[in-house]
Amino acid sequence: MPLPLRESQLGTELADILYSFLPGTPHPGASADLSFPGAARAARLSTPWPGGSKRPALTRLLCDTLERERHRFCGLITEIVRRALVYRANKAPLTREEIERVNGVLLGLHFKIPELLASTFLDSLPGAPSAGTPAPTVAPASSPRLDKAALATLMREITSLEAMAPVPRGTAFERFLRDLFDMYALAPRSAFALRGEQIDGSFSLGSEVYLLEAKWKAERSGKRDLAAFNDEVGARAAWTRGLFVSYAGFTVEGLDAFARGRPTRIICMDGFDLYHVLSGSLDLREVLHAKARRASEESRAFVPVAELFPRDIRG
Repeated sequence: MPLPLRESQLGTELADILYSFLPGTPHPGASADLSFPGAARAARLSTPWPGGSKRPALTRLLCDTLERERHRFCGLITEIVRRALVYRANKAPLTREEIERVNGVLLGLHFKIPELLASTFLDSLPGAPSAGTPAPTVAPASSPRLDKAALATLMREITSLEAMAPVPRGTAFERFLRDLFDMYALAPRSAFALRGEQIDGSFSLGSEVYLLEAKWKAERSGKRDLAAFNDEVGARAAWTRGLFVSYAGFTVEGLDAFARGRPTRIICMDGFDLYHVLSGSLDLREVLHAKARRASEESRAFVPVAELFPRDIRG
């Protein structure tokens, strides 16, 4: 049976991550085992390394294994990582980020390799917390020092958008969100086109990248809007998430229908959420982390800040 398109896409993505782990042909004087062909032999695949240019050969190896010898796929990935730890030890050692990216794609393929997920292994890699350093919690350890005057300026800016025409207001709203994310050191990126689609921006939160959907319109966003953005996010890398900011909010019917229809990879904010961030009563990064955690626990894309932080909300 042909490999599903989504799995083929993830196989290609995984090949891009693993590309620098090993050579396609053993280097002169180096062990033949420290190569992708050596890993394929060790995994006891019936189909050998296809040869030729490394990137397409690696993609073919991964996809063929998924399609024809799925039971050996985890063994193949483990053998690749095992050899890469030796091959790259004296060059550019494997990093925690690289292994976490591998784990992210594997989860998208519904695989978990306990050895690669073990905290003892991850903590031993460059980029992990040093010995004796407490592991980071889900919430950020500290918030940036925010200038209350800057928050007040952003509050006036968003209030002024109400008088603008719809088209320029949409662009101005995206710019406002970029400035807000920049204030919280979330490394925002402005709107960009990707594969014929328009993305309203992106930012980084912890180890994850969030795509942005920003809407300022009279009516609340419904199921169609939520599903379309969730599909956009789901078509990208496994560690990608999405933030949908709808200033007018979301329809109850749309949220209920969306929750029944599919697992969510997006979280949502409305104008009320933004108001409490801009007023200084809530930290944006804490809000985003709390929303992401609740989405993971309950598969709810939108949980209002009044529910997440009842003690910090007034009125």
